[in-house]
Amino acid sequence: MRPDSAQSEAEWRRRAGPLARGATRKVKLTRQGHFIAEYPVPDAIKNSQERRWLEMSKAAGRTEFTHVRYSASTVDPNEFTPENGWSLRPTLYGRQTELLIACTSYNEDKNLLARTLHAVMSNVRDIVRSKSKFWSGGIRSKEEGGGQGWEKIVVALIADGLDPMDKGTLDLLATIGVYQDNVMKRQVDGKETVAHIFEYTTQLSVDPSPALVVPQAGNEKANMVPVQIVLLIKQKNAKKINSHRHLFNSFATQLNPEVCILIDVGTKPGPKSLYELWSCFYNSPHTGGACGEIYVMSKGGRKLINPLVAAQNFEYKMSNILDKPLESAFGYVAVLPGAFSAYRWKAVQGRPLQQYFLGDSTCKDAIVSPCAEAGARMYLAEDRILCFELVAKANASWTLTYVKTAKGETDVPEGVAELISQRRRWLNGSFAASVYSLVHFWKLFRTKHSILRLFFLTVQTAFNAFSLVFTWFSPANLYLSFTIIIMLLPDTGTFIFYNEIITHWVNKAFVWIYGATLALQFVLALGNRPKGEVGLYVMSFTIFGILAYYLLVCAVFLTVKAFTNISFADAPTLKDKLIDLFTGTNGVLLAALASTYGIYLVCSLLYFDPWHLITSFPAYIAVAPSMINILNVYAFCNLHDGGWGTKGSDKADALPSISSTKDGEKTQIVEEVLQKSEDLDAAFKETVRKALTPIKTVEAKEEPSAEDENKTFRTRLVSLWLLTNGALVVAIADANGLNTTSAEQSKKTSVYFAIILWSTAGLSLVRFVGSVYFW
Repeated sequence: MRPDSAQSEAEWRRRAGPLARGATRKVKLTRQGHFIAEYPVPDAIKNSQERRWLEMSKAAGRTEFTHVRYSASTVDPNEFTPENGWSLRPTLYGRQTELLIACTSYNEDKNLLARTLHAVMSNVRDIVRSKSKFWSGGIRSKEEGGGQGWEKIVVALIADGLDPMDKGTLDLLATIGVYQDNVMKRQVDGKETVAHIFEYTTQLSVDPSPALVVPQAGNEKANMVPVQIVLLIKQKNAKKINSHRHLFNSFATQLNPEVCILIDVGTKPGPKSLYELWSCFYNSPHTGGACGEIYVMSKGGRKLINPLVAAQNFEYKMSNILDKPLESAFGYVAVLPGAFSAYRWKAVQGRPLQQYFLGDSTCKDAIVSPCAEAGARMYLAEDRILCFELVAKANASWTLTYVKTAKGETDVPEGVAELISQRRRWLNGSFAASVYSLVHFWKLFRTKHSILRLFFLTVQTAFNAFSLVFTWFSPANLYLSFTIIIMLLPDTGTFIFYNEIITHWVNKAFVWIYGATLALQFVLALGNRPKGEVGLYVMSFTIFGILAYYLLVCAVFLTVKAFTNISFADAPTLKDKLIDLFTGTNGVLLAALASTYGIYLVCSLLYFDPWHLITSFPAYIAVAPSMINILNVYAFCNLHDGGWGTKGSDKADALPSISSTKDGEKTQIVEEVLQKSEDLDAAFKETVRKALTPIKTVEAKEEPSAEDENKTFRTRLVSLWLLTNGALVVAIADANGLNTTSAEQSKKTSVYFAIILWSTAGLSLVRFVGSVYFW
């Protein structure tokens, strides 16, 4: 389901094209020929601002509360510099920016935008009104820039293209004064506009209900503080990494902030979460990057009825309890999620950003050679390459950390097609970036990290390498675990289906069903998009879920049988009894139980957050096999799909082009129609009505797209993956046709299981130690 907020072509041309009537004015282009102009905001917006800010702004000769500033940027983000004649209001006003908060979007609707932007503005209010002397105007603040606290914060909204952008969001942005219709220009003197930039400082907000939130007289503490907002709408869709290039190379280069916070539209930062992220950098000078805890939006638990949502909730929770604390203890968090993370600006300058932006196809240094396709894969998970390059930055000692007190709520995919498509990018990017970090591990020794830090980073690299190998063989290990456990059941005298013969053949049938369903995933992944085969994918998730619970039942029977068969007849002392209990098969089973259920329970209780074990663990058990057999297979089989897709802009055709004329000898001017005040106010009322109208949803129907031709790299890697996993299955299951005795096969199986379970226990123990250390 997606919002039906797309307007008719006629409606878009009305709001995008030039005005039919109004007063004509002459706008001077800058000395470099740039179109930068200011437009008065509707009286309703201007009069809603607190009077003290209006008076202060007027006294200083500033127009940030009365006019929206528009710049038609016709240059690459790297060239958006003061030297080239481009500017932003905070720099024009001589303000020192401490915090740059960027919210990136693609086609999110106005509800998601309101959810994020309102939470961000509330956080800005919390920061400015905190007890910190830095923000409240104390002595320390004056030494580091002085001025009002809100003047040190800039919020950048970056929309990835006019075509995919939900036009309903423009109504919301116009309601708070940040955007105006009939202002954008498609071309300036024949040069195509790359980005449309609006700037306005506002106290107005729209909450998710949706309702307009305006300052109330006599309630200053609850009112929003003024927020400096910069809206950048790219004329063409160029992917999220390009949005970050606009953020860092256009905005951060000019504003020179101390900290940049990245948020995806749709993510809702919790109260004071942005303050917690900023404090991490302020109190720790060696922190180069940080992330908060992202948790699943469950709407009071109602969404957890969906097993896919519940499984993702468990996955997020355990990552926040086990993985992130461990990585933070080492000093290198492998993934600072682009949806909710922060970087110190001076830490990412130089090589980290240079390497990061190689994945931007619009950048002149982008990876374009076919032989570099493997390297390009890592940029699908843009947050990972930046993390490694930051920690491995030469002659520096930056670390990455996890801030548990900074929380962000996000919406997760609720259908199988959306989940598969999302994880395709995540898994491919994660795999490529993991290999990249291992191959370039030696770069850590060019840094200025302490000997102790380098030791722990080396340990972490070894841990990551072992985990990567374990992940590579996960399909084979899962298949072998399933087949061996359920086929062992009749040998122990346990017959779930009446007698040994029926149990044996039912188990055989389950093995065949498992194999056939797994084989089906390759057929689907190589030939179809998830949205084209939703029914088969739902069936596959269901089959693997049923088989997962059958495997759990069989494992419980085998475990109970193993422990009930212990006689302790030859163990007279307590020491002998413990040796019998923890050696052989019993020790392996105990290690497996402790490394999964035990660590989940203990760590969740340590962090006083155990509820996901009740609400989400049952669903996770059912979905976990599909995460390996469906999501991993689809991701690897679609390695040729290098990104989100980039296209031109049909919507930009509706925008007017402008040509300048000479006024005198050198001055270039443009004539445009300026909307009359009464027309502006009348149009604003209609805009507010549309912005506050709840959106309707319709089923999104997408036509299948043509299959990409260049699949050589994908075919080779998938073949290698299949061959190595198949070789492991053959080696363990003895499917090579050789005559192997029952004792030899049993010994081989026991050794294999001991290796797998003890490895799992070892990995879990490392995560447990890291989690406890962080706690």
